[in-house]
Amino acid sequence: MRNMVSTLKIKNLGRLNNLRNSMRNKMTNALLKARGLMVNESGDQMTGWLIVVLIVVVVGAVFMTLYQGSITQIWNSIVTKITSLLG
Repeated sequence: MRNMVSTLKIKNLGRLNNLRNSMRNKMTNALLKARGLMVNESGDQMTGWLIVVLIVVVVGAVFMTLYQGSITQIWNSIVTKITSLLG
């Protein structure tokens, strides 16, 4: 039974690593494209910065959507631990 649980954890970890790597590659490509816009002297600098801010917001939203369950679980365990310590 333990081996089966360990195998499932390893498979899930592999999927998360693949997802993280693909997200990292997408972010890198997007930032490189945005950097190209910002370095271009004929373009508007503000447009480049707005694109960077948009990318950060979108990546943050995707991250929150993908890991919302984990974040909620961690937060609830922290609150439970603090309330049990306080009494």
